[in-house]
Parts: sequence; structure tokens; C-alpha cells
Amino acid sequence: MRRVERLRQAVAGVILGKAEIIDMVISALLAQGHVLLEDIPGVGKTTLARALARSLELEFQRIQFTSDTLPSDIIGISVFRQAAGDFEFIPGPLFANIVLADEINRAAPRTQSALLEAMSERTVTVERTRYRLEEPFLVVATQNPVEAAGTFPLPESELDRFLMRISMGYPERREEIALIRSGGAEPRVDALEPVLTGGDVLELQRQAREVHVADVLEEYLYGVVARTRRQRETALGVSTRGAIAWHRAAQALALVRGRAFVTPDDLQDTAEPVLAHRVVLADPALAAGWERSRRERAFIRSILDEMPVPR
Repeated sequence: MRRVERLRQAVAGVILGKAEIIDMVISALLAQGHVLLEDIPGVGKTTLARALARSLELEFQRIQFTSDTLPSDIIGISVFRQAAGDFEFIPGPLFANIVLADEINRAAPRTQSALLEAMSERTVTVERTRYRLEEPFLVVATQNPVEAAGTFPLPESELDRFLMRISMGYPERREEIALIRSGGAEPRVDALEPVLTGGDVLELQRQAREVHVADVLEEYLYGVVARTRRQRETALGVSTRGAIAWHRAAQALALVRGRAFVTPDDLQDTAEPVLAHRVVLADPALAAGWERSRRERAFIRSILDEMPVPR
């Protein structure tokens, strides 16, 4: 797919040495999902979101979340116009195609919940009036799982709205030296030009839904999901919505890799980003933070190791 390859190359010109991460974020976009980038500050989370946005001819908005951010700050407000004698709705930054929700876990729960309707239904309700968000619509949220002061853990209901949770990790030696030498990636982000239009993205999303998944792979997918529900380590396993999300993510990744059919590798590679944040571990000590994320990922990997892969 030449269009997908153009997008990959554009983002890879900024985010060096992270081809797998880039493929996952593009897959989330084509699967009509949202992405939670979870990692320490300074490893390129915000840069990745900006690079993707600048590579697409779409409207982009960034929301810097703080503890005093109100729901109206992101959704918008109704203003009374005396001349017209009526209220006029002023849309907030959520009314964009790509929304960067920076440090989302610094927002209070009430503000976090304001995103739920938008992320799941692509609509926003203000004073009993429902407004539809323009497609394509992607939320890329970032959070630092190490710092706890002044943060509010995302509730399970909101985590479930993210198709993928991805950890960036440190760059490899050669790429990090190149970044240090060049002074960072910001100049390359600012120089990016759009390579795809909104119409291109919608067409690719349609194609992703049509990618073939063999019956034996769907049985494997169900087997993995069912096993997460029968383990002593979990209070809650992956839901049906999580299984559907995994199916969609594998279809999109197959398209990103240039195929019209899903392979076992597509399912294996998307399992951890899609499923790990959807299990609830039974250990009450793991309420939040880096250790919880690490254990959730390890749990999904253990399930994959136990399940025979269809070939």
C-alpha cells in the first residue's frame, strides 16, 4: 500500500528507530481506535503524536491537561448572543480530527469522563444537544506512569476506550546519538508536509475492515481471550469489546504490512498493546503505576506462551 508507506516514511523521518511503534499507531488510526502512550517524559510521546498529525491533512488540536482543566475546556461552551437572542455553541479543542491529550492522568476524573462519549461514540452532548465529531477522529493520549503526585489514575471504563496502550522506550544507541547531535526532533516535525488527506484515511479504514481473518485465527483469538478470564491472577479478564478491538487491530496491522489477510504474527504482535490494559489483576497492591503496567503486559505474554499458535 503506497499510501500507508508514505505515511510510515514521513513519521519515521522524525521518530528514529521506532518502526514497530509507528506501525502500531498507524494501525490504531486505521482501526478507528485511540492510543494511550505510556512512558516516562522525554522519550518522544508528544513528538510522535505531532509527527502523525502533521503528516495528515487533518485538523489537529493539543490539550495540555492539568488538575484544574474543566470538561467545558475540552468540549466547548454555549454562549448567549444578545443580538440573536439565543445561545451559540462554541466548540472546544475536542472538535478536531486528531486530538493530543497530553498528560491525561493529570485531569480530574470528571474531566477525564468527558472524553468517554467522544472516544466511544464520536459524539459530544452539550445541554441535551448532541454534536457529531468529524471523521476520521483519533485521540492520542500521553501519561507518565512513574509520577504519582498530582495525577488521577484512569478508570477501567476509560482505559477500555483506548484501542492500544503503547510504551515508547528509550531510543537505540545510534538513534539517540543522532538526536543529541541534531538537538532533537522538533525541527523535523515542523518541516513535515501532509502526505495523506482525510479521504485517504477513510478509504484505508474501509479497507482495514475488509481484511480477511481465517476461522482458525478467530478461534485462536477467542481461546486467548477466554483464558484471561480463567486465571487466578485476574479479577477480570478481557471483555467481548476487548476481543473485537484485538480483531480490528490485527486487521489494520495486516493492512499496514501490505496484506489483505491476517497472519498469526499480526495477532501476536497486537495482543499485548490491545489486551494488557483490559485485564484487572487480582493483586490489590497494583492499583496503578509502572509496576501494574509491567505485570499486565507480562500476564498477556504468559498467556500467549501457553497457547499453541495456528500455522
